[in-house]
Amino acid sequence: MAQSRIKAAPLVLALLGAGVIGGAGVEALHSRVNAAPAAVAAPATVAAPAPVAPALAAATLPDFPRITERYGPAVVNISVSGTRKAMGIDPEDASDPFELFRRFQQGQGRGVPRDVPVRGMGSGFIISADGIILTNAHVVKDASEVTVKLTDRREYRAKVLGTDPKTDVAVLKIEARNLPVVTLGNSKELRPGEWVLAIGSPFGFENTVTAGVVSAKGRSLPDESAVPFIQTDVAVNPGNSGGPLFNGRGEVIGMNSQIYSRSGGYQGVSFAIPIDVATRVKDQIVATGKVQHARLGVTVQEVNQALADSFKLDRPEGALVASVEKGSPAEKAGLQPGDVIRKANGQAIVASGDLPALVSLSTPGSRLQLEVWRQGRKVDLTAQLASASEKVAKAEPREQAAAAGGKLGLALRPLQEGEKRQSGIKEGLLVEDVSGAAARAGVEPGDVVLAINGTPAKSVEQARSAIAKSDKSVALLIQRGEDKIFVPVRIG
Repeated sequence: MAQSRIKAAPLVLALLGAGVIGGAGVEALHSRVNAAPAAVAAPATVAAPAPVAPALAAATLPDFPRITERYGPAVVNISVSGTRKAMGIDPEDASDPFELFRRFQQGQGRGVPRDVPVRGMGSGFIISADGIILTNAHVVKDASEVTVKLTDRREYRAKVLGTDPKTDVAVLKIEARNLPVVTLGNSKELRPGEWVLAIGSPFGFENTVTAGVVSAKGRSLPDESAVPFIQTDVAVNPGNSGGPLFNGRGEVIGMNSQIYSRSGGYQGVSFAIPIDVATRVKDQIVATGKVQHARLGVTVQEVNQALADSFKLDRPEGALVASVEKGSPAEKAGLQPGDVIRKANGQAIVASGDLPALVSLSTPGSRLQLEVWRQGRKVDLTAQLASASEKVAKAEPREQAAAAGGKLGLALRPLQEGEKRQSGIKEGLLVEDVSGAAARAGVEPGDVVLAINGTPAKSVEQARSAIAKSDKSVALLIQRGEDKIFVPVRIG
């Protein structure tokens, strides 16, 4: 499951410059009561004190030295060696600002494909005294030999019990007993603004400690992963990958995995895998040696204010269904393009990335209760999830329609029979020319308009009628090449 895009163009994320806001002290107001002069016989009337605004309690810093002393010995340095096929660095990969820590692994060849040596370093943490260790899957990728080094300088050859690239979690095992272990916490209880601490081996500097705060939770990254990442401002760099992220009580609540960087080094934004996700993956690997992920079979996109206005939503939240895979659990459950999924198993879907993360981490065969917004009303559906490893049929829209209108700036015509056969689209309106509001929204000549506000429109007349009923914006379901996406068009 992935979020759709209009074009098969590289996804570009722009970081807006953010000002630094300093902390401001809170001053309590105290009323002063002046005693009445002794010469006045009548009792003085004392005014009631003015209400005092409650001040936020001053937060105390966690005991970072104690946490480091207590749990630092359970953090390990991981070195790997092996070989892989390589032809050099892809220029697109080199410019990708989302820098996986595998960049520090050297040995990319150039020219003719050949086996090249792979050497790298990372971090991990011991979760059981008999030698079970968690780290990132990309740390041990292509490794034929994995060595774990403890803080007391003991070294062990590690066995890779299993990896899961989709969540970037790997489980290692070393033959040892009575090892120091970390305490696992609950990442769901974590709050933005909390202090967190990372221990790892950036650039090979073992047991380096850095600290910061939780910036956000539930971040979805454009990397096909199904992880609701924890975002922090903790300084992490290549080599920290796979190391633990502690809360202020010394509990591991995440595994450091990625950074946002244009330089390859830390630039203030780092991401950690919630420990709840990592332990769920670990349990499957330890039990079966592999990990199963579930699949719903939809392509979803974000709901912005314009789309919320188009679909008569009270706020811009949910996962907007852009397409439904043929024969998928979503199709069998009755999901349609234009549906907005607002809850799944009772959990609110605020950002569209909340849905794929929840689905992927579910068990294949389990039932998913969905609350869907369709045509201005709530609809309850139930889907039985399939396995993500099953073959996926090519996504096709269940509803294909036309949407057009002069006030949007679109010149449209129905698809001809030859165009239908060539494109595989049964019904739709071809955009021959575009201007005005539609052009500003990104609609282009050659696009095929399939639906408007989630309602099928099988003729230009139907489309005009649907647009006439819209107040602020119109949501057009556009197909461009093989991509389908809703495009909000502001009216007026």
